[in-house]
Amino acid sequence: MKYENVFSLLEDITINNGEKISLGMKSKWGWNEFTYKGLGLLSRRLASYLINNLKIEKCEKLAILSESKPEYGACVFGSVLAGLTTVPLDNKLTIYELVSILSDCAPKVILASANNIEKAKELKDKIPSLEYIILMDSSPYENDLIPSLYSLPENYNSKWRRRPLSATAFIIYTSGTTGNPKGVEITFKNMLAQMHDLRIALKEILPNKQMRMLSILPMNHLFELTVGFFTFLNHGFSIYYTQSLKPKDILEVMTEKKIQFMITVPAFLKLLKTSIESELNKKPKIVQFLFKLNYKIAKFMPINLRRIMFSSIHKKFGGEFFGCISGGAPLDVNVGKFFERIGVKVYQGYGLSETSPVVAVNRGKCQDLKSVGPALKSFEAKIDKDTGELMLKGPSVMKGYYNRKDLTNEVISSEGWLHTGDIAQINPKTKLIYITGRIKNMIVLSGGKKVFPEEIESVLEQSPNFAEVCVTGISKSGGEKNGCEEIAAIIVPTTNYAMNFENFDKLETAIRKEVKFLSTHLAPYKRPISIVVRQESLPRTTTRKLKRNIIKELISTSV
Repeated sequence: MKYENVFSLLEDITINNGEKISLGMKSKWGWNEFTYKGLGLLSRRLASYLINNLKIEKCEKLAILSESKPEYGACVFGSVLAGLTTVPLDNKLTIYELVSILSDCAPKVILASANNIEKAKELKDKIPSLEYIILMDSSPYENDLIPSLYSLPENYNSKWRRRPLSATAFIIYTSGTTGNPKGVEITFKNMLAQMHDLRIALKEILPNKQMRMLSILPMNHLFELTVGFFTFLNHGFSIYYTQSLKPKDILEVMTEKKIQFMITVPAFLKLLKTSIESELNKKPKIVQFLFKLNYKIAKFMPINLRRIMFSSIHKKFGGEFFGCISGGAPLDVNVGKFFERIGVKVYQGYGLSETSPVVAVNRGKCQDLKSVGPALKSFEAKIDKDTGELMLKGPSVMKGYYNRKDLTNEVISSEGWLHTGDIAQINPKTKLIYITGRIKNMIVLSGGKKVFPEEIESVLEQSPNFAEVCVTGISKSGGEKNGCEEIAAIIVPTTNYAMNFENFDKLETAIRKEVKFLSTHLAPYKRPISIVVRQESLPRTTTRKLKRNIIKELISTSV
């Protein structure tokens, strides 16, 4: 069904699925599971409290600082019912980074899990607009005048605040979180267009039946929010979260709940492949021989037969797991082939936060692990003849960057075409899209996290001892992260600072130490892994712009 608003979506899924499990998560006390009816009631309870008790005005901002969990979904729906704009935050960010984001969007209320409540309290002291904190768990924090989601008045009725489809539903911060925040405004129209497109696409991927899904990506990730939450609930599926990303813990959940499908990133698939191979290497030689033999034969077998051939592996997956959609970073073709060979379908997709986010996914008869699949139904896609850049147009394209009309105009043309910054090719017959490179400076890490060099540079440039700073991504060769990028920084010290050291080794040691200290202002995944010190000026264009490609080669050679 194509919904006209999120209210009808919430109403329908709660009525049609009633006592069926919507969201669940295992804790040390056992499984915490919400029925669809329970999800609807808790969402309404929160919305009533925001409207009637806190008197939060329509269109105000509500921030969520939490790991993925069932309560997260109730908070998202509660915010929508209350007529607020939701700002999902990365709970791995530092206070320094979060202050910059919250100063930009000025939320009135923040909902935080018990693991993040101290951080939320500190933010409340630093952000003038932030008046209220609500705890997302049942916990004794009520004594600190912080109400719990479960201690709110049991009022499930209120006059829900409808907003037009053009209104901003979410602000997703993608970069520039230290000094120049860049929040992507996703409207209700964007979200509904995505759900409609994905419902059509998933008909070619998923069987027409009720399913149990695994969620391992953070809910502040738009890929998870759009596909793993809204779209899967729209289908009436049961979604289960994990507290850990360790393969052992994930496999435990998959086995207990007989998981059938999941949304994931290439890094996890590579980790899972390594784990399977590691276990195999511990087996007797005859078992290893039989696996290799079956692996070769499986190439010519239908996928259902492959599942039987590798039944011992599928048993560890719970016995019913048949596939996943991979996105957020390029998929290693060899990893994809491995899972396909043992009977697990891997559908590579592609998207951007600016497109709400899914643009394309492999499906149906036209599939190629080297491609990201054909574009979803509502998208128009073309290649810029001069630059080779992939251009997109459609109802899923963002409203713009919050408070940054200048940046919005840079990426969206007057005709509505979005500049993706990615170099691509489109097969004229199959319409499959092949991403071949990036125009942008953005660094994509193995887990799918996207990091912008300028953000890290702005932190390192705070040092009076550094004359020049450049951050880039360099390809990692060998090991589990082969082919992925890691963050590298090159530093040119000021002449006066360099004169304080009797040799280059001591200068290099001091600079590395200072870079590591400054990097504590950044989330761990944004901190440079490789640090190169150079005493010559960095290469620049005539307009004084850094020649990043040349600098990248310099760093790669040095590392």
